[in-house]
Amino acid sequence: MAPLDPASIAQLSLYGSRFDVQLGQTEHRVNLVTAWKVQEGDHVLEIGCGQGDCTAVLATAVGETGKVTAIDPAPSEYGSPWTIGQAQSHLKASPIGNRMTFLRSNTESILASDDTIYDIAILAHCTWYFAAPSVLLATLRSLSTRAKRICIAEWALSASNVAAWPHVLAALTQASLECRNPNSKSNIRTVLSPVKIKAMALEAGLGLESEIAIQSPIGMLDGHWEVAEVLGDDFGKKISNVIENDRERGVVEALRDAVKVSKESLSPGTKMRAMDVWCGSFTGFTSEYAV
Repeated sequence: MAPLDPASIAQLSLYGSRFDVQLGQTEHRVNLVTAWKVQEGDHVLEIGCGQGDCTAVLATAVGETGKVTAIDPAPSEYGSPWTIGQAQSHLKASPIGNRMTFLRSNTESILASDDTIYDIAILAHCTWYFAAPSVLLATLRSLSTRAKRICIAEWALSASNVAAWPHVLAALTQASLECRNPNSKSNIRTVLSPVKIKAMALEAGLGLESEIAIQSPIGMLDGHWEVAEVLGDDFGKKISNVIENDRERGVVEALRDAVKVSKESLSPGTKMRAMDVWCGSFTGFTSEYAV
């Protein structure tokens, strides 16, 4: 695979006046795709593609002879500042749009619709959106016989840079609230650690090929966004509205206070960073499909 240029790929996305924000997101996805060694000609199934940040990088990596089938069950109007529908339509109209197929569906429905064997299945920052850990386990079991490799990227819940610790705490704070919210629409609904994801992958019959921790680029603003979300007034009101038990509410409030202290303890002028990201590569493609 030829080196991928984040700037040129980011230009394909719908970014408005903040190209720097899109560039940070694209740079991170380039790091992931490079670590996973996606090759020209690969047929990729991307689970939880969202607005297509990783899809654009994958479509560039697979070249003219490859293709990316990108799926997400979220409604087309979901997302901000651009909806999923707007962002995906923009990518489809790009010079490499013919390499991408966006489908509003879940993994089980897609795999049941045909018998395609994929070179790689990608789950990039989507596992925390799942309704429960059991959903991820079922997804991995389904993929184990339909993809030669399964590659997963998720927040590592650790930080090699002290400026990213507020992000770690903010993620755990959101998770502690949303696990008590049966109607959660948050982007952190089921928090899973790398250790847990790896254990579930092995339980699903996958074989661990490699794993690595990647430091998030400076331009990736997820840490800033999540900390701002937790410290915002609306989050404080949500704690009171969602959690009736005062002991449980106290846990979430204590975590929220820890986020505030962690942010304030950073040296003056220090910019908050996004936490590290765990990348795992697993082998699937069981003997049932072996040539």
